[in-house]
Amino acid sequence: EAANTHIQAGADVLTGSAQQVVGAIGVANEQGIPWMGTQSDQSSLAPDIVVASQLYVWDGVLSDIINKHLAGEYGGTAYALTLANGGLVMNFADSLDADAVAAATAAADEIAAGSIDVMAVIAGEEAMADEEMADEEMGMDYPEIDPVRIAVVMPSTTTDLAWSQSIYDSLVQLQSHYGEENFEIAFTENMFNVTDAAAAIRDYADSGYNLVIAHGAQYGTSLFEIAPDYPETSFAWGTTTNTGADEGVENVFAYEPRAEQGGYVSGVLAANLTESGIIGLVGPVDAGDAKLHVDGFVAGVHAANPDIQVNVSFTGSFGDTALAAEAANTHIQAGADVLTGSSQQVVGAVGVAEENGVPWLGIQADQGVLAPDTVVATVLYDWRPTLLAMIMANQAGEYGNQVLQLTLANGGQTMIYADSLPAEAVEAAKAAEQGIIDGSIEIVAEPRN
Repeated sequence: EAANTHIQAGADVLTGSAQQVVGAIGVANEQGIPWMGTQSDQSSLAPDIVVASQLYVWDGVLSDIINKHLAGEYGGTAYALTLANGGLVMNFADSLDADAVAAATAAADEIAAGSIDVMAVIAGEEAMADEEMADEEMGMDYPEIDPVRIAVVMPSTTTDLAWSQSIYDSLVQLQSHYGEENFEIAFTENMFNVTDAAAAIRDYADSGYNLVIAHGAQYGTSLFEIAPDYPETSFAWGTTTNTGADEGVENVFAYEPRAEQGGYVSGVLAANLTESGIIGLVGPVDAGDAKLHVDGFVAGVHAANPDIQVNVSFTGSFGDTALAAEAANTHIQAGADVLTGSSQQVVGAVGVAEENGVPWLGIQADQGVLAPDTVVATVLYDWRPTLLAMIMANQAGEYGNQVLQLTLANGGQTMIYADSLPAEAVEAAKAAEQGIIDGSIEIVAEPRN
């Protein structure tokens, strides 16, 4: 499944590790995508597409262990398999381009000789990432909190580049700040089945988690049945404004990204980018934050230029990347030269946008990792203020009955713009952003057929 997702997103070379890769190699073979293996030689599965392997050669380590054992040394030695000591060996297929093999061989030789320190490179990249995160967090207020345990039940995965990843990334950032000993995270992914999700929610409550988040509007009925059984556990769900107070439930928070705000800003940006005067939008369903995003986006486009045509389509699915890709193709064939959309399905649409050189405007999580040159702007959901508000309330003895929103003003939504964008387009978008924050722009949804 992961290999298919990568290919749909435009990947034309794949790699991976562990015994799970048998499935991925099969997908690569079906699609004619070259595979780079590691650990052992996987070419017997697909000789034509496994074009390189990093082989683990254990002979030297095993021989030394045996000799030490025979000499009465029963432990105390740590071993590493490296390119320098022959524990790692690179194999390249004869079909590979000679220049590519030469470049790879040169890199292997430099690593073996010590002129390239791979761990130092990795550490440098991590330090850069930490520095960038610290810069982003400069405006973030972190209150003192007691140790807390938070569990999330989510409809997709922590790597979906959309709804679920956005909240998971925020939880990880909070854990990084407060420390694992003070901020425990647990999560259950791919809870498509509401009954299974309800069981997971109850299990987390039984296990003593302070805050249990049901990250999907489909979980509300279950939540209202479960929450009264755990009056000192806080529960949360979204996207909604219903806390269950009318039904006598007192320990449920509701949260709602005001997606029409970021959508409006993206719409203004899109209006300043399109040359054809046609923009395509790939939505999952006409509900929740997806609906708000569409409403805001269309309003933003037409505020900038009422003559622009915005073609909106809904796939009826949050996770069907193939349907999203099909919808994106339809929009492009209809003349759209700017695309946007929401939910985890957009991985497919972003791939189509990249293939056709059409800019993509993202929302929820940063989809730029899929296609850095294609994803030119993102409405990034930052759940940290919302999560901290729920934690602080819980620790003050207020277990729910609050509606929390992610907005541009409170930092729940952040606009990210690519450096490649025209300055005047970004200026127009930032002006819209400021207008929403200061209240001078009121977003009014247009009627849709």
